Amino acid sequence: MKASILAPALALGLLCGNAQAASLGAVDEPIKLAINEWTGQHVATHIAGGMLEAAGYKVEYTTAGYMNMWQAIADGEIHAAMEVWDSNVSEQYAKMRDAGQLEELSDLGLAAREGIAYPAHVADICPGLPAWEALKKCAGQFATADTIPQGRLVDYPADWGTPGADRFGALGLPFKAVPAGSEGALVTEIRAATEKKSPLLITFWQPHWAMSAYDMQWVALPEGEPACYDDASWGPNPNATGDCDFLPARIFKAGWPGIKDKWPAAHEILVNYTLSTDAQQPMMGAIDVDGKGIDEVVGDWMAANEGAWKPVVDAATQ
Repeated sequence: MKASILAPALALGLLCGNAQAASLGAVDEPIKLAINEWTGQHVATHIAGGMLEAAGYKVEYTTAGYMNMWQAIADGEIHAAMEVWDSNVSEQYAKMRDAGQLEELSDLGLAAREGIAYPAHVADICPGLPAWEALKKCAGQFATADTIPQGRLVDYPADWGTPGADRFGALGLPFKAVPAGSEGALVTEIRAATEKKSPLLITFWQPHWAMSAYDMQWVALPEGEPACYDDASWGPNPNATGDCDFLPARIFKAGWPGIKDKWPAAHEILVNYTLSTDAQQPMMGAIDVDGKGIDEVVGDWMAANEGAWKPVVDAATQ
């Protein structure tokens, strides 16, 4: 179990009487929060954990594969996931949610986007960017020994799905998608390309500190809309669906349906917890760029921003 970010006494001092204690539920049993593969998710999850600890709960952080954690959550082995992207979530999630095996808690509040990105200097290597059609003519500029004659697209880690490969395939672009090993590997690709002024196309997202730190730009793919994914006649390729950009992303929280009965106040806290992009992004940079630890970064932010989270805890516990 991780050491507490906040002293549980902060909220425990507020407790008096059996009625309030009952509203907390099973305080002796830890609430297990999923830790996925990217820094922003770690930040969002540790803030939620700090809030639960402030309310008097025990919290454990459990490493879980983003695309395959849903059965463990439905079984109550993990209790909640704090940053779920609807643009990149498994079909299993939707089926289990609709069957009542998972509970969709509420939106997290981050302003989000996913897409195919490149460092600004790449526009000089491939004239015509950001228009996606330019990639048909200059794919060879992105080729490597492993992809010749196709260009190289750095895609998400395999555990996150194949959204870059799927889009480029539907659009008929002559690129081979190569999955990155992790979020850190994606950032390493961006850093190296920026320093060497070398070509790079990469599946990426915001909020992320690297988008501004490395002057990343988006490829202008056909605008994403639901018809693109349902109707092959929509879009530039009449024989394929998905020949467009990502749909606008929604980021939400989801969990085990038993939370509300076992830990009623925790359920209320998780439902009402929100996090802004302006708050999350600097913390990501402090961890990934400055090398600070997650406990230090999140603890400092929570100490300096009680007004952003403590009222949620107080409303659930008083």
